[in-house]
Amino acid sequence: MLRFEIRNSGETWHIMLEGRLTGDDAEHVQLQITRCPVSVKLIVDLTEVVFIDNVGEQVLSFLGRLGAVFVAPNSYTLDVCERLNLSVAPNGISPENALGSRHKEGGHFRTNRSRLRKK
Repeated sequence: MLRFEIRNSGETWHIMLEGRLTGDDAEHVQLQITRCPVSVKLIVDLTEVVFIDNVGEQVLSFLGRLGAVFVAPNSYTLDVCERLNLSVAPNGISPENALGSRHKEGGHFRTNRSRLRKK
């Protein structure tokens, strides 16, 4: 099962992934990201990812080619990012400020709805 959330803050999209980045779920993430404007900056948070299969690695590579910066705070996700030569945010940098500040509106961040898919 994979859960992902896209937080749109104007010039930056924060993609939060949770669970297993595999198969059809990974391809669905790629499809959603292809809808973002070309000029948008991507930050992909892998903090809660527990497993990535070959299809998931292909999707991460695709996101890397789009210029995404990855938040990979644990040894598993950091190893995957290093093997795929992906750009990783420095330690201690949160996804909110890895590429720029998030915009607040009335104390709340603008977000899109979460999508939960079950297999």
